[in-house]
Amino acid sequence: MILILFGAGLLLLPMVKHTNGLSFIDALFTSTSAVCVTGLSTVSTSGFNTVGQLVILFLIQMGAIGIMTLTSSFILAIKGKISFKQKMLFSQAQENYALQDAHQVLRYILKITFITEFIGFIFLTIGFLIQGNTFGNAMYQGFFHSISAFCNAGFSTYDTSIIGLNPLIKYTISLLIIMGGIGYFVVYEILEKYRINRKFSLHTKIVLLMTIILVVIGTFLIYFFNGKAISFTDSFFQSVTTRTAGFNSVDLNTLSIPVIFLMLLLMFIGASPGSTAGGIKTTTFFVMVYSIFSILKGRTHVVIFNRSIPIRYILKAFATTILYTIVIVFGIILLLETNSVSLKDALFESVSAMGTVGLSLGITPLLNPFGKGVLIALMFVGRLGPASFAMITLRKHKEIKIKYPKGEIY
Repeated sequence: MILILFGAGLLLLPMVKHTNGLSFIDALFTSTSAVCVTGLSTVSTSGFNTVGQLVILFLIQMGAIGIMTLTSSFILAIKGKISFKQKMLFSQAQENYALQDAHQVLRYILKITFITEFIGFIFLTIGFLIQGNTFGNAMYQGFFHSISAFCNAGFSTYDTSIIGLNPLIKYTISLLIIMGGIGYFVVYEILEKYRINRKFSLHTKIVLLMTIILVVIGTFLIYFFNGKAISFTDSFFQSVTTRTAGFNSVDLNTLSIPVIFLMLLLMFIGASPGSTAGGIKTTTFFVMVYSIFSILKGRTHVVIFNRSIPIRYILKAFATTILYTIVIVFGIILLLETNSVSLKDALFESVSAMGTVGLSLGITPLLNPFGKGVLIALMFVGRLGPASFAMITLRKHKEIKIKYPKGEIY
């Protein structure tokens, strides 16, 4: 919240200019969208001067790396070490990593972030040169879009996002989105596997499996549901970006209703834990669906890759999904009550904001201040909700000594 308010203040400084001017609510909305790496915008990013766009990039980078990770990284940079207590907090929050791994994982986070963004910057610069930009402008566009893509923010300096740009730009942005969306810790394990032949954890196996399944199924369904009216490259791009980033390579209002519904599902699921993306997360969706199949098969335990899943994880998955749904429903009702929008537009906008995706059917700039406030709240809750919920449930539960008789519910 402090970072969002600080960002809004920066955007209102005299050195930041926008072609249409910038009200407080629009500055707050832009800052929230950048910090929560969403990409929704009430004003065009291209309307900002260079200083304003760099402020947005700064907020995107800070929001993506995350408050806890950022703080720990600064401590590492200044002291060259991290305290035992801080290692414990970090390790406990991640749930998947042993205490001795925390120090090394933190170093990897910054390395992975900046190395990936730099590689993306090189390829995107080449892509924008092919597009016909001057060398200086191509470097700037590559720099901006590389950070925005890896951080899954979806901000673009073009009013039409990346519609009409060449395949090199689209595929580079897609790969950056995937890298940012699978989570720092999955990337860490992949690198460790090739360095010391470390085995993948259950978490990494599920993340990689779900990422491949969602991207592949999403690509083919978008391609065929829209009557093959858009290219396979654009279908792939929209399948990747819909789950997390918010770039678009086609006009969303031209897509068929089945494709819009599919995009709603992908936005709701989102990407993976420990990543720059939002949504209920791929692992949550996987555990929930797998649990349902286990129940239908009459099994009393949920076993994935020869590992038994504790009941608390299953309850967390369903609780997270239900809470997400409740918040989205409230957002839809408030938008419908206070703005002249259709149910489809309100639904799409609310899911996009809550999932910190950033895709829009075009109604964001048309909302009144209250409607913009609703989306600000959804972006904020969507970014911090799952993490806060996880932290609350991390506290140690007292063992209940009393055992109550079982009750039957019909």
